Amino acid sequence: MRAVQIRGGKGTADDVFVDEVAKPSPKPHEILIKVASAGVNRPDIAQREGNYPPPPGASDVMGLEVAGTVEAVGESVDRWRAGDRVAALLPGGGYAEYAVVDARHALPVPESMDIDDAGALPETVFTVFTNLFERGRLAPGETVLIHGANSGIGATAILMAKAQGARVIATARGADKVARAIALGADQGIDVTAEDFAVAARAAGGVDVVLDIIGGDYFRRNIDALNPDGRLVQIATLGGNIVEADLLQLMFKRLTLTASTLRGRPADEKARLTAAIADAAWPWFTSGKIRMPVEKRFPLDLAGAAQAWLEQGNQFGKVVLLP
Repeated sequence: MRAVQIRGGKGTADDVFVDEVAKPSPKPHEILIKVASAGVNRPDIAQREGNYPPPPGASDVMGLEVAGTVEAVGESVDRWRAGDRVAALLPGGGYAEYAVVDARHALPVPESMDIDDAGALPETVFTVFTNLFERGRLAPGETVLIHGANSGIGATAILMAKAQGARVIATARGADKVARAIALGADQGIDVTAEDFAVAARAAGGVDVVLDIIGGDYFRRNIDALNPDGRLVQIATLGGNIVEADLLQLMFKRLTLTASTLRGRPADEKARLTAAIADAAWPWFTSGKIRMPVEKRFPLDLAGAAQAWLEQGNQFGKVVLLP
């Protein structure tokens, strides 16, 4: 099959190319998916740069999410059969014509959903659900501050938080991105190039939860923006991972700081998460209640160009590859 590789094992977007590699075979608990679309995410770029290696036993091909058609099933799999349309969370291997995955980590894609768009869902839907709803305990009627509204995570979080019944304040760099966040459903937008988001958030009544992909100097201002008993959920550090904290402020406000990654979680935990999403969140997407914005689609041969475009930070929503 054709799959994306990296010259020398790591490098720039120019080192990304497509080559012929062995087609995987499903183990007893796995399914083989003929990939129709694969999401492009910043963790893929981190892997390309040598900063986010796949967990033991996972494919070294980039790509953490796909959608497509089941080609074959392992002998222990009884839920899926050949021909089923699925979207799946992968530990790696998505930038290819075929991918294998634990059968428990796949979700059904109805005929009403565009299979090309479905490949943009698993990584961000899983990430937002486990962090915003499970760890952040976002409840209907609460206010959440979502940073990086134009990112895949940011757009997904806006959609899912609104579906949950929360009030959303979203930040982005530039008035155009802020306007698109509001059009997507955010109740308020903050252009961080024009005003201090913590001051603006406090003026709006403060927030109960912060979902942050920036880190760095955002940390202190996140604490300032949170109301008593608020929760700060840290899921990335695009602005730096070294911070200074006023611990007394955390104590006086009774704040909770939680953080996580998704890729390295045990298979059983991902299976639990898949089942929870299937019950609580997946119907929002399959019913058409909410729709993920897909900004660009690239052919597999242009995977390097897709990553280079994503690195510019001008997207709003997701980027997908079409093998």
